[in-house]
Amino acid sequence: MELEFVPGALVVNPDEVEWGIGQVQSAVGTKVTVNFENMGKIVINTAVVHLDVIALDDLPEG
Repeated sequence: MELEFVPGALVVNPDEVEWGIGQVQSAVGTKVTVNFENMGKIVINTAVVHLDVIALDDLPEG
């Protein structure tokens, strides 16, 4: 099942955890532009790269 990513959603790339948390900027089909805290803006093809959506409840406090 393919997820639909919406602008503002928080995500992580489990294969590249050092990128940090990213915020979805835009999504068109399988192309998702994400601004990661440690890597900057990257266009990701979600047909190839898996992203995990983070619920706000899962974020550490502080």
